[in-house]
Amino acid sequence: MSAEASVGSHAADSAQPDVSQPAFHDSDPLRNRGLLGSKYVKLNVGGSLHYTTVQTLSKEDSLLQSICNGSTEVTIDSEGWVVLDRSGRHFGLVLNFLRDGSVPLPEDHRELDEVLKEAQYYRVQGLVQHCLSAMQKDVFESVCRIPMITSAKEEQKMIATCRKPVVKLQNNRGNNKYSYTSNSDDNLLKNIELFDKLVLRFNGRVLFVKDVLGDEICCWSFYGEGRKIAEVCCTSIVYATEKKQTKVEFPEARIFEETLNILIYENNRGSGPGGLHLLDSRGPGSSLGAGQSEEEGAVGGDRRVRRIHVRRHIMHDERGPGQQTVYKD
Repeated sequence: MSAEASVGSHAADSAQPDVSQPAFHDSDPLRNRGLLGSKYVKLNVGGSLHYTTVQTLSKEDSLLQSICNGSTEVTIDSEGWVVLDRSGRHFGLVLNFLRDGSVPLPEDHRELDEVLKEAQYYRVQGLVQHCLSAMQKDVFESVCRIPMITSAKEEQKMIATCRKPVVKLQNNRGNNKYSYTSNSDDNLLKNIELFDKLVLRFNGRVLFVKDVLGDEICCWSFYGEGRKIAEVCCTSIVYATEKKQTKVEFPEARIFEETLNILIYENNRGSGPGGLHLLDSRGPGSSLGAGQSEEEGAVGGDRRVRRIHVRRHIMHDERGPGQQTVYKD
């Protein structure tokens, strides 16, 4: 009886490895052999689903190729999706580069930098060089591009489709039937110089438009999400006893303030009632500068446009001897 029990115990011990060992060998090769046995690959990159081939992913010596040949272990869910813990925003661009060998890159510097980081993470050296070349090219090209408006229809289309805030300067010096005051020429130049400075300061974040064919001699307009948010008019008619003159002001602080205000609409951050409220209603501590007035006009329901006009005053050096000054706003 003891001999039989010993034999039975020995048989049970020898049978135990036969049950567990195959289970260990079945899972390990599946984990290490990668995706070489498959032709197609399903990728879940941060919730963004992509369907491609092993051949496409293996075109460059990259992280994606190492996933396919089993050098890098990955997580595969129950439905066969390869799960990558990475943002999927630019992964389609990475795939298109592997498919075609080249791909159009975003013009926005921030998005281009994001693509570069994704290319570096996946070790797609061709795309890395493509991004670096584009960045280097931007350094030697002109700092900015200012579109010239040729029609009101073209202007409306550009502003309506632009994803960035828009600053427009209407500057039509010839649209004047009166003479200019003595300081107006200098102030016109100062407005143009300020426009150029703002372009350099906010390049890539704001679209700047210069309109030289409009009805206004000098007027700034500020747009967010395709609609006008504020307007600063810098011209007025000065009434004197003998003649009328056109006066151009330079409200530098107000123009810069409105430019900063529309940055809330950058990347659609001003979407929703909260964002509109920040710009459409003035805070308790906000006040207009000296010599300025503000009026609001309804546009599209409760949305309003702030129109700021500089109050018009005649300086002593702007009226001739014996002329009586008449103030008119």
